[in-house]
Amino acid sequence: MDIEVTPALTIPDPELQWKFSRSSGPGGQHVNTSSSRVQLSWSIVDSTVLTDEQRDLLLTKLGRRMVAGAITVTVQEQRSQLRNRETALDTLAAIVRDALAPPGPIRRATRPTRGSARRHAAAKQARSATKQQRQRPRDD
Repeated sequence: MDIEVTPALTIPDPELQWKFSRSSGPGGQHVNTSSSRVQLSWSIVDSTVLTDEQRDLLLTKLGRRMVAGAITVTVQEQRSQLRNRETALDTLAAIVRDALAPPGPIRRATRPTRGSARRHAAAKQARSATKQQRQRPRDD
């Protein structure tokens, strides 16, 4: 079950490590007897399909999610181990695809429009007036 991340990048099945355990998710008494929880791990450091640029990019972007150079996805949403496997494969592919995607355009900082500044000030005045009416009248 190779993972096609992009048309140019496919993670081969021998690089994936699977672990299965009992799930605490849906399934009633069925979860007490079956190992439907899936852990899928892929070692980015040891991967043979990545270029050096892709490896460096993944290591910098996914550094917080990784443990010992490997990224792990855990799924226990479905009753079936097969469905959890499919979900884990899709999730791992999406994580790697997002990390390899080029950054979006840089947002240029702009000032608020004159109309939005007026509306903001009017809303603050209205809120202030509402709070002023809640106060106890002063004895003058």
